Amino acid sequence: MSNLVQRTLFGAIYVAVVVAAILVHPLAFAGVFLVVSTLAVREWHLLLQDDRHIRWFGMLLNIVLFVTSLVLCATFSSPFSGYFSNMEIAVLIVFGLAALYVSMVMGALLSELLLSEQAQPAKHWGNLLSGQAMVAIPFACMIALLSMDKWLLLAVFVLLWMNDTAAYCVGSLTAQRKNGNHKMAPYISPKKSWEGLIGGALFTIATALLLAHCGWLNGVFGECSTTKLNMIAAGFGLVAVIGGTLGDLMESLLKRSVGVKDSGKFLPGHGGVLDRFDSLLLAVPFLLLYCFMTATL
Repeated sequence: MSNLVQRTLFGAIYVAVVVAAILVHPLAFAGVFLVVSTLAVREWHLLLQDDRHIRWFGMLLNIVLFVTSLVLCATFSSPFSGYFSNMEIAVLIVFGLAALYVSMVMGALLSELLLSEQAQPAKHWGNLLSGQAMVAIPFACMIALLSMDKWLLLAVFVLLWMNDTAAYCVGSLTAQRKNGNHKMAPYISPKKSWEGLIGGALFTIATALLLAHCGWLNGVFGECSTTKLNMIAAGFGLVAVIGGTLGDLMESLLKRSVGVKDSGKFLPGHGGVLDRFDSLLLAVPFLLLYCFMTATL
């Protein structure tokens, strides 16, 4: 099987699984992305060459954080209504999981005391906490977006896919000019250009406007004037471009710093989990914050 056919086949499977997980049922999404997020955290620690106990701490912390976010959203949001009818019990579960998460973090930090001469607290603590901040938390934030509206979360994926595709196509076309294009960060990602960034942004913002008028953003922003809707949608698309591009560059810098081309072998022809979801790592938290800010206007 040629590399192009392989990439196309597994890329189509990846898109189909993501779309189905979002649209079929909230628990289907939670099940799929609990596994995906745990694998992503594992890849993060493998790239940083962490010891086994740090990898396990990171993966277990991700599971607890993801489940905590799921229970919290299932308690207070309509897409999950009916799963936790007893509010008091749900709140106790959330507090219990949060306490477990904090206890595990403290346990991971204190575990260095048992390693005596082999202890590397600066490395282990930093890598563990960075894995939670840069990987686990963004995946948990997807649950929050899903709890607002499934079409909103699907819009996030569509916009990031559009940005990646349009930036690649525009960058490739402008690279054929006599003087080539202007590289954005040649050391980190040689193929990324400012022309690609601008082209990707224009297509992504146009897509955001289209999705907004199709009702994909109504779950958060509701009914509003056309002018306000256009402004909110354009801002949503722009935040997706900025967050997605920075997330991609962040993961590329991490891989370059450890001397690898791909973060793993999750999808044949596509690399690892982080390679497929790198643009989401910063875009999702940024977009969630944007939703909270604009929903109050």
